[in-house]
Amino acid sequence: MNRERVYLFDTTLRDGQQTPGIDFSVEDKIAIAGLLDDFGIDYVEGGYPGANPTDTDFFAKKRTRSASFVAFGMTRRAGVSTSNDPGLAALIQSSADAICFVAKSWDYHVRVALGCTNEENIESIAASVGAALAAGREPMVDCEHFFDGYKANPAYALACARAAFEAGARWVVLCDTNGGTQPAEIRKIVAAVVAAGIPGERLGIHAHDDTGQAVANSLAAIDAGVRQVQGTLNGIGERCGNANLISIIPTLMLKPVYADRFQTGISAENLAGISRLSRAFDELLNRAPEPQAPYVGASAFATKAGIHASALLKEPQTYEHVPPESVGNSRRVMISDQGGKSNFVAELTRRGIAVDKSDPRLDTLIAIVKEREAQGYAYEGADASFNILARRTLGRVPDFFTVDSFRCMVERRFDANGQLKTVSEAVVRVTVDGETLMSVAEGHGPVNALDIALRKDLGKYQAEIADLTLADYKVRILNGGTEAVTRVLIESQDGAGNRWWTVGVSDNIIDASFQALMDSIIYKLVTNREKAGLAAE
Repeated sequence: MNRERVYLFDTTLRDGQQTPGIDFSVEDKIAIAGLLDDFGIDYVEGGYPGANPTDTDFFAKKRTRSASFVAFGMTRRAGVSTSNDPGLAALIQSSADAICFVAKSWDYHVRVALGCTNEENIESIAASVGAALAAGREPMVDCEHFFDGYKANPAYALACARAAFEAGARWVVLCDTNGGTQPAEIRKIVAAVVAAGIPGERLGIHAHDDTGQAVANSLAAIDAGVRQVQGTLNGIGERCGNANLISIIPTLMLKPVYADRFQTGISAENLAGISRLSRAFDELLNRAPEPQAPYVGASAFATKAGIHASALLKEPQTYEHVPPESVGNSRRVMISDQGGKSNFVAELTRRGIAVDKSDPRLDTLIAIVKEREAQGYAYEGADASFNILARRTLGRVPDFFTVDSFRCMVERRFDANGQLKTVSEAVVRVTVDGETLMSVAEGHGPVNALDIALRKDLGKYQAEIADLTLADYKVRILNGGTEAVTRVLIESQDGAGNRWWTVGVSDNIIDASFQALMDSIIYKLVTNREKAGLAAE
């Protein structure tokens, strides 16, 4: 049986950035685009080049290897030629593979927001698609407020969609921009669009979650014929968020009602990494993952003791709608030692670390990780720290150097000009091959001073870390009060463009930062040796 292809379009970096409290840096966008690309998403929408410096810098070069890199922007302004529209020029001149134009399809918005005639709006849609095609880009059109527009004036909403289709748009995306349309309405209206001559293989759905039905509306649209679905990681987005791809993807791939009819570009192996993807994204946002998130939450396959747990011991299917391991999650009440080992062996293999299930050091590693997670460590977003912990437990990390002591001081004083200033200083003493080295540094705060001092003189290893820099620093308070436990997440990078995350946890923020800084340096030294083909003894 031939299954139809459903294409996955991620708009985390564009529509997701509308979430209150979220403001991606260029570095954040690069990291997230990499996660999406590695996972197998078909389209990664990066933002709106020309609208702000961050998006313009992000589109200076292509940021994906396999996924189509998508720029978002307005259609040509009414009364302006395509060659004289600066917004259109910014889209075409960007490094995008595809351009997603947002077009009004509700005549009310055409009148109020654009201030042009209905005919001029349709002309702008067609002209913009034509300009993208002429520039060798794949064009698509987000028909904004399509469902509300259709309910108000079906003929005009259809005319806008048809204008995009007839001009050559690869995708005509029907948007429930206000998020108030119901699944039954979605099915009916999508069916009407298909009946009007726009085939489903050219249609997409973009749903918002204002009534908590964005995922249901997206699936209803697929049932009715669309073959592209847009959404975001963990459902972030303005107001109540967008359709959650983390929920949509497993549903399409694991539920027979969809899996028997459709296929995506995600492999079963990559699907097993979707929990890790979801949690890593939350770590990048510096927020706690939602424990009851479908498929990927820590409680998604958790059952308390009693009848449910007893049934699970006999037949997991009694209380699990899909196998937890199919989405990289785990059963919480009855994880066997063997099952736990299998998960760890798979994770270690993914990182290039070979270990036998019978190795007693594997039991030690599992116990350490569980103990540390109880303390507040989270390794989903700190792959490098887990890598170092695993290698050290398995006896595969050299003792490059020893930190004998460190001290951080913060002093607030008046300078020679009578200006009040705060000065931070750190002193670090290390031993390398029996030689004691001491470094002193000032910085913009105690952590920065500690970072500079720690990397100032590592003897024979100094040249190896000369290109190591701190790219990002995130702090999360894990409990309340002045004695709160703090988790520090640090992103590091080197001159070759490699980036990695490390974590530290302590009731002292400086100590937590120090742990993450140490892991970062050691990870760099270990990976240097791997690349050089040297075995770590």
